[in-house]
Amino acid sequence: MIQFLVRMNSTDASLPHLRLRVCAKEDATVVECSGRLTADVAAILKNEVRDLIPRSKRIVIDLTELTHMDSSGLGALVGLYVSARRASCELRLVNLNKQVRELLGMTNLLSVFETCGQYFIKMP
Repeated sequence: MIQFLVRMNSTDASLPHLRLRVCAKEDATVVECSGRLTADVAAILKNEVRDLIPRSKRIVIDLTELTHMDSSGLGALVGLYVSARRASCELRLVNLNKQVRELLGMTNLLSVFETCGQYFIKMP
């Protein structure tokens, strides 16, 4: 298991942060995200997951504990989806909260992640 903690602003520890926890589960590499996925940290998620793509057939990004995502976070997820497809790696999003589902819906991207867009599903 690999765990990353990324603070959005190192001068104020009270601000929300992004935490990434990477672990192997059965047939997938699971990346658990918690906190806020915003412009300040979106590139970090993108870089960390992109490094996993060549070694994985399936990557699951679990957004159970994600409290907020902006357009930069959305861009990072779309970029990862494209990179994964090019490498014949399956990328799935699970446990989308209402805000993330609405953001994907407003941008007509929910259909791209349609098989994994239900936020009531809980990863084992």
